[in-house]
Amino acid sequence: MRFPRFEGEWEEKKLGDVAKFSKGKGISKSDIEEGGTIECIRYGELYTHYKEVIIEVKSRTNVDKSNLVFSEANDVIIPSSGETQIDIATASCVLNSGVALGGDLNIIKTDNNGVFLSYYLNSKKKMEIANLAQGISVVHLYSSQLASLKMNFPCLAEQDKIASFLSLLNERIQTQNKIIDSLETLIKGLSEKLFAPKIRFKDEQENDFADWLENFGDSLFESISNKNHNSDLPILAITQEHGAIPRDMIDYNVSVSDKSIESYKVVQKGDFIISLRSFQGGIEFSNYEGICSPAYIVLRPIKEVNRNFFRLYFKTTGYIKRLIKNLEGIRDGKMISFKYFSEVTIPTPSIEEQKKITNFLLSIERKIETERKVLAQYENQKSYLLQHMFI
Repeated sequence: MRFPRFEGEWEEKKLGDVAKFSKGKGISKSDIEEGGTIECIRYGELYTHYKEVIIEVKSRTNVDKSNLVFSEANDVIIPSSGETQIDIATASCVLNSGVALGGDLNIIKTDNNGVFLSYYLNSKKKMEIANLAQGISVVHLYSSQLASLKMNFPCLAEQDKIASFLSLLNERIQTQNKIIDSLETLIKGLSEKLFAPKIRFKDEQENDFADWLENFGDSLFESISNKNHNSDLPILAITQEHGAIPRDMIDYNVSVSDKSIESYKVVQKGDFIISLRSFQGGIEFSNYEGICSPAYIVLRPIKEVNRNFFRLYFKTTGYIKRLIKNLEGIRDGKMISFKYFSEVTIPTPSIEEQKKITNFLLSIERKIETERKVLAQYENQKSYLLQHMFI
């Protein structure tokens, strides 16, 4: 795949023939200061924060300048040590000069387009770089190994064109992520206010709904311990990110014996589940029928409720604070019991108001899901281009 008007073969060269290598210096985690005057990049941030191009720098430091190594515009940096081979094969182009580059960073200086080189190293050459890295508990990548990489380079004008095009797509991806982040912040803020309730809706006749009731947990839900199954239902993973979800739908590889599965509890679609992390992340909801470990507590409504209302409410900061307030002493490794859950009061509006609040918040959830699909399309397009634009 090439842009129009560009012809001729790409020229194969070793990276060491077109680049010079150096190393970053210093900058420990304790050297990072929020009010620091010097922009800096630590190697771990390449895994957690930065992508192929670094425009805005996250961290600051006040380390003496004489003890630092600074970037020049167009530098490409790649870790010289890391935990895994794939992690270490992560390159970023620093667009600005004067950024302090920390230790454990290889610095690549070249007259070629650094953005082009960064995308190239992160796509076609990523597995090659990973295979070059050496080590067991800590993996190392040396400049001599990078210098041996064979790469194909087009003319500088074509490099510029490819770099510019991919950067525009990356900017669109970043914008899309910001749209999603804004919507997630919006729904979180509105949820806290609607469940407080600091914001109230009117009924269909524009009248106030009735005051909310304070119900104990066991007046709305019961604990279910149904183990009547033939082990033919999917095993559910109970997660803060996805709620209750079949294990084979996510990367969740935990082996379970057939004998232990016999003791698993049946979960119906629409059930709620108290997990070991509920005092941190709230109570989970299941959109699936399946079975779960007997260590979890399965909750099912005993009164007419809007299940999505409680799915949303049980994940709010307000409810989690109620749990923490009433459950002092609960820490990692200890389960919130049904008795504890029952002692926490739950603000409960009428079923009509539950529905109105839920429909409003679900409309934002649907918008978020739509934007995530758009993001996935952009990311798939980027992945395709990275595989086909480099020879």
